[in-house]
Amino acid sequence: MATNVMILGAGFGGLELATLLSERLAADVAVTLVDQEDAFVFGFSKLDVLAGRCTGDEVRIPYARFAKPGVEFRRERVVAIDPAARRVVTDAATYDPDLLVVALGAEYDMAATPGFADGGFEYYTVAGAARLRDELAAFGGGRVLLAVLGIPFKCPPAPYEGILLVHDALAARGIREASALHIVSPQHAPIPVSREASAALERALAERGIEYTKRHRVYGIDPARKMAQYKDHEEPYDLFIGIPVHRVPEVAVRAGLTQDGWVAVDPLTYGTRFPGVYALGDCAESGIPKAGTFAESAARVVAAQIVREVRGRGGPERGGKGLCYIEYGDGEVGRVDVDFLAPGGPTAPFLGPTRAYAAEKAQFGAVRRARWFRS
Repeated sequence: MATNVMILGAGFGGLELATLLSERLAADVAVTLVDQEDAFVFGFSKLDVLAGRCTGDEVRIPYARFAKPGVEFRRERVVAIDPAARRVVTDAATYDPDLLVVALGAEYDMAATPGFADGGFEYYTVAGAARLRDELAAFGGGRVLLAVLGIPFKCPPAPYEGILLVHDALAARGIREASALHIVSPQHAPIPVSREASAALERALAERGIEYTKRHRVYGIDPARKMAQYKDHEEPYDLFIGIPVHRVPEVAVRAGLTQDGWVAVDPLTYGTRFPGVYALGDCAESGIPKAGTFAESAARVVAAQIVREVRGRGGPERGGKGLCYIEYGDGEVGRVDVDFLAPGGPTAPFLGPTRAYAAEKAQFGAVRRARWFRS
């Protein structure tokens, strides 16, 4: 009898895990992949929307194109999880899988920062990226403040990519000299795991005259006065852009899966404290940043664990590896190859930025699009 595996969430981790299980265990598992959305979007595609390189509709890849032997995709919303009983309730059915993988991602809490929902802009959603693109096209110049509003957040380079693309957009319109750009983050470095990448980004900001403030946080904004509020002072702005506070989906909290705000997992296996229940991707806390390639790496770890459970053989897989492409604007992209579990400690060499890595980044997306969606 086939082992029933249910995967909640069809992001990087969920898609890759479903694909791996189809490849390795198609005859031995029945996989149900659930997501409440009807289409997948690469996170970096939102930067393409922001930069005006494509539209929101063009970056959407319908889940209807995902077809793998032994895998069934269902568009449903998860409303309850009982991890002890391995029971899942959606808005359409109740499931009792043999193995459960929670890959629900992270949500954005716009209301967590007072004033932000009404008076700020973001580009972490497709709609938000399009709205900010249009705002930049109409912007008359002035003070632009981009702030990271909470930690952790998805894709560590994204705030710096965003401000560099804003720089390009204003320069293209001839109003860069009439504008002051400032990026603020609670972190001590742009890419904490990589001194090389952090130094390169700081150089890029300085070369473009972009002010960068570390170890500070904006706690709220006053849209009427156009003032950003820090712990002990305020700062005026004409355009406020925020990286929203992230949170785990509430259904995972109600399920008792969380610890310190995120789903707690064994960093080597991605198993939770509940037998037969795994978690990976942005909803999980494994000590590794929230980014698609790390979710993909975690999927390989979980796939190896499931193969061992189903067939009683096979070795473990080591996770913690991933790469990040960093948009520098002007058609150039850098690359960081990260191994958090390397012997002797994390390694993260930096390459570029060059136009060649921009082409490689496009190929990175094309390979996964073909692997998951045959397109």
